[in-house]
Amino acid sequence: MGHFRPLRDKVIEGLNVNIIVTGGAGFIGSAVIRHIIQHTSHHVLNMDKLTYAGNLESLAEVAGSERYQFSHTDICDRAALDTLFNQFRPDAVMHLAAESHVDRSISGPSDFVETNIIGTYQLLEAARQYWSNLPEAAKATFRFHHISTDEVYGDLEGTTDLFTEETSYSPSSPYSASKASSDHLVRAWHRTYGLPVIVTNCSNNYGPYHFPEKLIPLMILNALQGKALPVYGNGQQIRDWLYVEDHARALFKVVSEGAIGETYNIGGHNEKANIDVVHGICALLEELAPNKPTGVAQYQDLITYVKDRPGHDVRYAIDASKIKKELGWVPEESFETGLRKTVQWYLANQQWVSRVQSGEYQNWLDQQYQG
Repeated sequence: MGHFRPLRDKVIEGLNVNIIVTGGAGFIGSAVIRHIIQHTSHHVLNMDKLTYAGNLESLAEVAGSERYQFSHTDICDRAALDTLFNQFRPDAVMHLAAESHVDRSISGPSDFVETNIIGTYQLLEAARQYWSNLPEAAKATFRFHHISTDEVYGDLEGTTDLFTEETSYSPSSPYSASKASSDHLVRAWHRTYGLPVIVTNCSNNYGPYHFPEKLIPLMILNALQGKALPVYGNGQQIRDWLYVEDHARALFKVVSEGAIGETYNIGGHNEKANIDVVHGICALLEELAPNKPTGVAQYQDLITYVKDRPGHDVRYAIDASKIKKELGWVPEESFETGLRKTVQWYLANQQWVSRVQSGEYQNWLDQQYQG
């Protein structure tokens, strides 16, 4: 693999870099695009199907940039992919397009198989065909960066272990099984065809522009409306929390400087039980939004325990020492600083929230969290 060079070499040589971001209207994808447009001179093509969690409003602050363009494209559409690759001429693909909500995967797994497995296969094939026809210099710096999750590793219940890049896969939900499958496909395309890939697996992300079905925004918004704060089981499930803008910086670092064929775990160094996260949100709201809804004495009084989800993993925790040692990345936010920024953002962006909370979303939410 000695003929490969890091993508950053193109930058050092003063050459333009074109990056395709799939799923760029999603939570993490939009943070990646905002980072690239605001902090580099690179060009971005955002390829997104705009399913329920895709929201172009999350890109409003960069949408006017001449270095940003959007294509309403399904990654399962191979002909469309081929056209876009040939038109945009990417130097890298950052693949974030995925169905990503565990609860939805339990009630309807077919979309997860279609997008996360078949879609990844189609994207790999489009990238391979494009890459194989590049001149040698462009071939050497091309990257296919697959962004995945720590949920592929399974459950760390009853241990103090951490997930490393060598941890074997043991997915529990249809979501994590579909992501594990896509990870295997990406690595196989490297081993079999030589496609220059990099894989990252991250812990739970949180921060601005997060779709309101996920734990942290759901708790913030329900509390502000005086609604119940539904906590699964006993609330002792432990997750490692990663501020989304820290993750975006890490992903850009990996695609620019990461080694071909390598996997990098990205974590926030913040293990928290779900119930402690909810208490932390309630405490911040007491300070930042003291005028409570009618009938609410304290936000924490709204906490309600609901039946646990099937196959709910008890603990995830990431060892992110490799990316620190090899690429020099560490998170800038602690959980306390990141959570404060997140609560402040939701308080300041009620209009974004109200537009996201459509009738379809509301119906799903009501059905999902019946006591």
